[in-house]
Amino acid sequence: MVSSDPRSGYVALVGRPNAGKSTLLNALIGDKVAIVSDKPQTTRNRIIGILNEERGQAVFLDLPGVHKPLHRMNARMMQEVRSALEEVDVILHLVDTSISWGRGEAYLFNLLEPVRPPVVGVLTKIDLMRAKQDLLPLISRYQERRPESPVVPISALEGDGLGGLAGEVFTLLPEGPPLYPLDLVSTQTERFFVAEVVREKLLHKTRNELPYTTGVVVDLFDESDNLLHLEAVIYVERKSQKGIVIGKGGSMIRAVGQEAREELERIFGAKIYLGLRVKVHPRWRDDPKVLLEMEPGRVDLSESLGDPPENES
Repeated sequence: MVSSDPRSGYVALVGRPNAGKSTLLNALIGDKVAIVSDKPQTTRNRIIGILNEERGQAVFLDLPGVHKPLHRMNARMMQEVRSALEEVDVILHLVDTSISWGRGEAYLFNLLEPVRPPVVGVLTKIDLMRAKQDLLPLISRYQERRPESPVVPISALEGDGLGGLAGEVFTLLPEGPPLYPLDLVSTQTERFFVAEVVREKLLHKTRNELPYTTGVVVDLFDESDNLLHLEAVIYVERKSQKGIVIGKGGSMIRAVGQEAREELERIFGAKIYLGLRVKVHPRWRDDPKVLLEMEPGRVDLSESLGDPPENES
């Protein structure tokens, strides 16, 4: 007989870059707790989203996409993934159905082979499949590698399969009281979220011009005088990139600031002044001080277990 006692625990979202982890997290929580972009390495830190319902509380960890680290920042991202795999109660292994499987996916299967927590295979972006019968070979292929793991096809954008996925999660979570207050949907600081929203708008605006070379730090968060006064620094690695971010006559940075400010005003329910500056720092991705300022909070680092293969096109 299945117990009706509430369940709670941590659930890691793991996958290759751009597998749809942040989109899935937001869809499951029903609120925006992670920024979304079609660029790999959008998620750089452990983002927490909390789902509260009658069955209990599931605390989802949106982890960076698994890739080969070439900078200190990327090495921290992969350490974050590895440490989480042993800390959580359930692992969701996201596999993008819109691209072919290759060495990156094989590395992920190998990475998950020795882990203690149960793993659920999640086949994402099924809305992009031309024929739903094409799912059957993918499900069989996944089960050949992990016959003990359930496999759930989903479309986070359209909501397909999310109920079944949540059911699998709560079945696997241990019984226990909530880990966080029931009115909480995330643990990220407001300062960190502001930086992420600015970075999201910058990624959308610059598209392929600045793939991984920008970072954002909020250095002022002042709530006095009935106005939320925010100041943020956008880090780039070269002077030419600074010109791209600023744009002709300041057009790009104004557009990024306006979109970020409008979204933040909707989220915080307050009038906001948002000031943006651009700073050239050739090695900011290897600068411990800058990276520390970009962290959302506690980060547990473990020893490196080896590098995965580079991203495949």
